[in-house]
Amino acid sequence: MKSAWACCLSLTLALAGCAGMKPVAPTTPATATPRSAAAKDLTRLPAPKGRITAAVYNLRDQTGQYKPSPDSSFSTAVTQGGTAFLIRALGESGWFSPVEREGLQNLLTERRIVRSIESPSDKGAPAVNLPPLTAASVLIEGGIVGYEADVRTGGAGIAYLGVSASTQYRTDQVTVMLRAVDVRTGAVLVSASTTKTVLSYQLQSGIFKFVSFKKLLEAETGFTRNEPIQLCVNEAIEAAVIQLIGRGLEARIWAAGSDGAVNDPVFKPYLTETSVDLSLAGSPQQELIPDLQAAGDAAGP
Repeated sequence: MKSAWACCLSLTLALAGCAGMKPVAPTTPATATPRSAAAKDLTRLPAPKGRITAAVYNLRDQTGQYKPSPDSSFSTAVTQGGTAFLIRALGESGWFSPVEREGLQNLLTERRIVRSIESPSDKGAPAVNLPPLTAASVLIEGGIVGYEADVRTGGAGIAYLGVSASTQYRTDQVTVMLRAVDVRTGAVLVSASTTKTVLSYQLQSGIFKFVSFKKLLEAETGFTRNEPIQLCVNEAIEAAVIQLIGRGLEARIWAAGSDGAVNDPVFKPYLTETSVDLSLAGSPQQELIPDLQAAGDAAGP
């Protein structure tokens, strides 16, 4: 009996040690946002024939999901900052030159202020000549279209002689869809859809045992780990940008700087086995390559 009791106690202490119960300091320094695997793949994409000027007005939350009560009142389940994530992903890919559209009204206001400050008071002096705004070749539309909670749940536990240990996990799922639209015709050139799993798990262990008459030993330890939902949305957006570029290469919407770029291994995890429907781009596919990417080169990186 004593050996069994010693074994159970050792198990509890081991689980407690694995839990890593080091408390978080009251203040911690700010750090760089962790980079996902998709973000690293963005920087390894093959070089394009020329950058494409792209406009993003808004990447909306279309899930209609709110956090469960009583966590918060009327707080959405996913981040509302999808537009910022998408603009950064487009720029880091090296294929697109994003132009400001979400804060377009603020930009126009500042340009009016510049004109009012620098306008000459003398009628004969030359007027201020601000360069025109850069027009986009493609419009990137889409949204966060799905957030499903408790897609999969499970766990396991064991208890023996008052010593117990258990673990539980839960997976949620977020889905992002993007599409590239030709601003000249309104035709949808190519679309992409990615899904990211959000993992949460919990580990608990404890002991509840009378060590002697009227002497009770009770101890508990455990921890919970949740993937930050905003980082999951960001990774899904980055993966969707890679998929959008890869499908555009397959459909000959745009071109890379070297032949065979569509077969680059970096695209493989993000492209399905089904070939892209070339009809998405409309009939003049070959004409889109020089037009779209020449405009991007003129705008500069």
